[in-house]
Amino acid sequence: MSALAWTAVGSLAAWGWLLLGQGFFWRTDQRLPDREDPSHWPDVAVVVPARDEADVLPVSLPTLLAQDYPGRAGIVLVDDNSGDGTGDLARSLAARHGGLPLRVVTPGEPGHGWTGKLWALRHGIAAAGEREPEFLLLTDADIAHAPDSLRQLVAAAHTEGLDLVSQMARLRVASGWERLVVPAFVYFFSQLYPFRRINKEGARTAAAAGGCVLLRTKAATRAGIPDSIRQAVIDDVALARAVRRTGGRIWLGLADRVDSVRPYPRLADLWRMVSRSAYAQLRHSPPVLAGTVAGLALVYLAPPAALLGGLLGRDAVAAWAGAGAWAVMAGTYLPMLRYYRQPPLLALTLPFTAALYLLMTVDSAVQHYRGRGAAWKGRTYARPEAAGDA
Repeated sequence: MSALAWTAVGSLAAWGWLLLGQGFFWRTDQRLPDREDPSHWPDVAVVVPARDEADVLPVSLPTLLAQDYPGRAGIVLVDDNSGDGTGDLARSLAARHGGLPLRVVTPGEPGHGWTGKLWALRHGIAAAGEREPEFLLLTDADIAHAPDSLRQLVAAAHTEGLDLVSQMARLRVASGWERLVVPAFVYFFSQLYPFRRINKEGARTAAAAGGCVLLRTKAATRAGIPDSIRQAVIDDVALARAVRRTGGRIWLGLADRVDSVRPYPRLADLWRMVSRSAYAQLRHSPPVLAGTVAGLALVYLAPPAALLGGLLGRDAVAAWAGAGAWAVMAGTYLPMLRYYRQPPLLALTLPFTAALYLLMTVDSAVQHYRGRGAAWKGRTYARPEAAGDA
């Protein structure tokens, strides 16, 4: 057989393993478990880290204020040194809409070694702790919740005895670039962290979706959250690992009625979202980066190249193996496209989208070695010593 044919066969074998051996990552059936209302609804504090979020708060914050929760609940919004009036806007929205009580706190500039929104979370959790809540709902400022979202999360944690319940919010898919990139983002995330495997008791795999995390306060204290993960760029995964490492039970699934309202209309917006943490995901390791690039090329780029090369070069093995690998690839992508209500034909574009992600990952490494560090909401920080934290 030709080298092209061997490559195509290797890609097809890789897809056979991914289809059956990677925790059925492509399925989208991990949703909130059946719940049973607790006899007593525990106190909950909702913590919202917010930095320059005036554009999205008018859509997202009213959904938190309007939570239909039978127990005691309140919101702590951490205005993380915003320059756009985020804190004042939050107060005015609370005065206009009513609902759950809102408190706005403002921390100083981050201490040494604190990354991303973790500094804001630290102050929000501290402020919430004054009420001694049993649960913390950690949710981003761009996340809109259905009225019964908090009730369902708490009931699920009660029914299953969970310490952490997280939902991957449905990201916005409106522009052409969002349709091309966003469903693939969640697809690739679930490939790295198969939800079924995470949700299996005793499993070693751990991850969460930072936009919507219900966390038992005792589990947070036991795991030293957030101080123990203060240097993590990928804070949601680090949080879940810390909880699981200290004996906590965790669950992650796709959301049905929790949505991100943040727009990513341009490719540059999506590029920044991915490249911010891509190299941190690889632990800032050049060998791992090289292996990732080679793996992405074999798994996602080789099938269409082998099909085209096989047809042009009359290499039947390469053409058939490439077509088979591409078919399996597209088939595993279809459930995610259905979840995002996108046309099935988009499944055929996954190789192109994977090529974009490959370039974003390489760019993330380039930015790291240029000394620019990671960035969050206009705040840049270098973290060369913390490659293993994410």
